[in-house]
Amino acid sequence: MKKKHIVFTGGGSAGHVTPNIAIINELDHNSWEIEYIGSKKGIEKDLIKKIGIPYHEISSGKLRRYIDIENVKDIFRVGKGCFEARKILKALKPALVFSKGGFVSVPVIIAAKSLKIPIFIHESDMTPGLANKISQRFATRIFTSFEETKNYFPTEKTTVIGSPIRKEIFTGSADKGRAFLGFNTQLPVLTIMGGSLGAKKINESVREVINLLTSRYQIVHLCGKGHLDKKLEGIEGYRQFEYIHDELPDLLAATDLVITRGGSNSIFEFLALKIPMIIIPLTKKQSRGDQILNAKSFQEKGFALMLEEEELDGISLLTTLEELTNRGQSMKKTMDASKMGDAIKTLARHIREVR
Repeated sequence: MKKKHIVFTGGGSAGHVTPNIAIINELDHNSWEIEYIGSKKGIEKDLIKKIGIPYHEISSGKLRRYIDIENVKDIFRVGKGCFEARKILKALKPALVFSKGGFVSVPVIIAAKSLKIPIFIHESDMTPGLANKISQRFATRIFTSFEETKNYFPTEKTTVIGSPIRKEIFTGSADKGRAFLGFNTQLPVLTIMGGSLGAKKINESVREVINLLTSRYQIVHLCGKGHLDKKLEGIEGYRQFEYIHDELPDLLAATDLVITRGGSNSIFEFLALKIPMIIIPLTKKQSRGDQILNAKSFQEKGFALMLEEEELDGISLLTTLEELTNRGQSMKKTMDASKMGDAIKTLARHIREVR
C-alpha cells in the first residue's frame, strides 16, 4: 500500500511544536510519509530534527500587533516564504497540511490553499493567535482546546477536542520519581515550573518562604536556565533544576500539586494527569493575555486556582497553596469528570479519514 504524505507546520515557540510531535508519534508511520516545514532559525528546527522527521526551511516574518519598520520587511519575507512553501508542497504532494500556529505557518497555509491541499489547524489558547486568525479562512477543519474558542471561528468547520497530550507523560513511575529526587512518602510533592526560561517573580517568591514550604511539602523547583540558587543547595526536601527532560514523566507521577504558568499545553497535561494546580499566568505586559484567559477558564471549571503575578509574593503563595491542599481531592474528582476528549486519538482519526 502506497504511503500518503502529511506535512506539519508550526513554530516560534515550543508550544507550537510539541503538540505536533505528539500527533506525529500517534500516526502509523507505515501508512504516512511525514515531513515538516518550519523556519530557518526557530526552535522547531532542533525539536523536529531530534525525532528524525525530514525538515524543510522557509523564510518567515514575525506577525506583530504594533507598528514597526520590520513589518514592512516581513511582508517580503512572508511572500518569499509562500513561494518556498509552494515549491516544497508541489514536490511532496501531501494529502494534508496540519498546522499548530505560529508565524511560520501562515506562508505554508497560503501555499497549501493555492494548491487545493486540505488544511487542518489546531488552536490551543482561549483566543486565537494572529497566525490562526489569518489561517482560519483557508482551513478545511479547525480544532480547539477550549469550548470558548469556538466563538472565534466558523461554527460549521470547528470542533472542540482539548489539547494533544504527549503519550510519554503517562508512562512515569512515582516510585522512580521519588527515588530520583531522594524524597519520601510522608510529605506531598509540590512541583514548581516557571516555563522553559524560568520565571523570576515565581522563583523569588518560592525562595522567600522556602523554610515554611519545606516544612509542609517536598519541593521540585524547575527554575530555568541560569536561575539556580547555590545557597539553597542541601536543604532537605528541596531539589532545584534548570530543567528536566528524560525524568519528567517520573517526576510528574510523583507530583501531588503543581505551580505552573498558564500555557495551554502544560495545563492540559496536568489536567490529563489529574494534578491540582495553581496557575500564575504571564501578565498582559509579558504577553497578549492568553494565559490569563486560560487560567480563568480552568479556575471557573474547578481544575485550578489562579494567582496573578501582580499579587504574587511569599505570603500569597503560601495562602493559595493551603487552599489548593484543602481542595485537592475535590479538584481531582472534578478533573476526573471532565468531558475533555482524547484529542490525540480524535485528531488521528480525522487525519486517517483524509483521502
